[in-house]
Amino acid sequence: MFTWAYPDFWLAAAGLILLSLLLVLYTSRTRRLSRRLGLGAGRLAWKLPLRLATGGLLLLAWLGPALGVRRQAVRNSGQDVWLLVDVSRSMDAADVAPTRLLRAQAALSELVAAFPADRLGLIVFGADAYVQCPLTYDQSALQLFLSTLSTRLTAPGPTTLRAPLDLLLSRLAPAAPVPAPGGAAASAPPRTTSAVVVSDGEDFGENLEPVLQALGRTGARVYTVGVGTAAGGAVPAPGGKAPLYDARGATVISRLREAPLLQIAAQTGGQYVALNDRENGLSMLLAGLRALPAPLASATASRTVAVADNRYRYPLGLALVLLLLDSLITVRVLRFPQ
Repeated sequence: MFTWAYPDFWLAAAGLILLSLLLVLYTSRTRRLSRRLGLGAGRLAWKLPLRLATGGLLLLAWLGPALGVRRQAVRNSGQDVWLLVDVSRSMDAADVAPTRLLRAQAALSELVAAFPADRLGLIVFGADAYVQCPLTYDQSALQLFLSTLSTRLTAPGPTTLRAPLDLLLSRLAPAAPVPAPGGAAASAPPRTTSAVVVSDGEDFGENLEPVLQALGRTGARVYTVGVGTAAGGAVPAPGGKAPLYDARGATVISRLREAPLLQIAAQTGGQYVALNDRENGLSMLLAGLRALPAPLASATASRTVAVADNRYRYPLGLALVLLLLDSLITVRVLRFPQ
């Protein structure tokens, strides 16, 4: 299947148009100068398509044409990372541009790309919680689920942080034995488990203390990402065309509540970072996840992943050949009489 590594077609088209315009202006200026001197510039015409072709090939190489896939060995660090994402209506607030949820989606997409050979899973929550994507090595599938996140995925109601943490705890059951050669049962190699809670911190559920104590005993570390600002933003009504109003007719304002997110991170050995227009804690979050103690070597073997086979080398090589020809073959445009 033919794909593009960097499908910035509008930017590439703008670059091609700019290149064409510069070449046309250069040619026109040379022709005007040759006419004033009573000389011909016809031999310059054949270099114009040559340079256009060179520019087009360079832009094609920049877009990264990929045909098919190839297998690439990637080191498995033996981690399982659960992503717990708040999709309650308050995540549509625009105090973080363009909205809290869209900003969180972009950050999580970068986080997923940083773990190409590890298992990741996705839990969404609002008034309740459910597994959107179980632990998987398939990055493309997880990225697809991330791209479809919406505040319409859960039923309307007060947000609870207890529900996704309870669901996470139920997924941290000890691994079942796996068959070993000869029919004997062998324990699955241990893996480092962590979770990332992405939320604005609004919590109208039960006390978090019991589930946090249980999570602490499992050894799983929970990192939290606070999306929003202390000033807050208006929560849009369903449809997003007008703000939501409460029973008194006042606009519903959602503000970042850091206290429960700080509590979750502190009691599970994780870390809290902020995500808004002024702060981006993604690099700190990635550093914390990568610094987790590695499991046994048996869980960190190399595995192969399918990646797009980028064929940028071919248009780039051809463009370099054309540039070499353009520099070696000269055309004398202005020839003065002896």
